[in-house]
Amino acid sequence: MSLEAREISFAYDRSHPLLDAFSLSVAAGERVAIVASSGAGKTTLCRILAGYIAPHAGSVLVDGADLAAADPRSPRPVQLIWQHPEQAFDPRMRMGHSLAEGAEERSKEQALARACTDGLLDAFGIRSEWLSRYPHELSGGELMRFCIARALLARPRYLICDEISAMLDAVTQAEVWHALLDRADGTGLGLVIVSHAPALLDQVATRRVPLVPA
Repeated sequence: MSLEAREISFAYDRSHPLLDAFSLSVAAGERVAIVASSGAGKTTLCRILAGYIAPHAGSVLVDGADLAAADPRSPRPVQLIWQHPEQAFDPRMRMGHSLAEGAEERSKEQALARACTDGLLDAFGIRSEWLSRYPHELSGGELMRFCIARALLARPRYLICDEISAMLDAVTQAEVWHALLDRADGTGLGLVIVSHAPALLDQVATRRVPLVPA
C-alpha cells in the first residue's frame, strides 16, 4: 500500500523543466517531507500527486491503481491541503456547505453530522458559528482549519500538506499538528509534508526526500 510517483516530469516552460523523472514512494502511515529551495517545484509536485495537474511524463499510483483513472464522482483518495486557504473556497458558499463538499455523503447535513460525530470540528478548533459564515468573514488561520477538516472528511488514504501551518501561531500550530498526526496514526493515513520550518519537520516527518531541480 503506497502512494507512488513514477518518473514524473513537468514544465510550465518546455525549455526549462521543473521536474525531471522524479520518483517517490510513500507507504501507508508514513510521513514524508519533501525538501527543496523555494521555486524548486514542491507545490507543483503536491498538485500532481493529488491529481490537480497532469504530469507531462510519468504516472501517479495510489495503492497500485493509476490516479488518473480514479472515478471523478468519488472523493479523491489523495487530498491536498492548499497552501493558500483563501483560494480553496467558493466565496459565495457558506463554510458549512464548503466543509461538506468533498464528503461521500449525499447531503450536506449528513456530512456535517459525521464531522461532528468524528470529532473533526472539535479537534481542529472549528466553532459552530463559523459554519454559517462566508470565507471572507474568517481569518487565514481559521480557513486553514476548515481545509484540514474538509480533507479528512473525505476519508483519503493519503494527505498532501503544503505549508499548512505557516500562518498559525506557535500554540495553534502545535494543536493542529497534534490533532492531524493523531488522526493519521489512528487510520494509517500517509502524509506528504512541505514546510520551510526545519524544526517542524524534525517533529512530524519520519523521513525527508530532497526534490532536486531538473
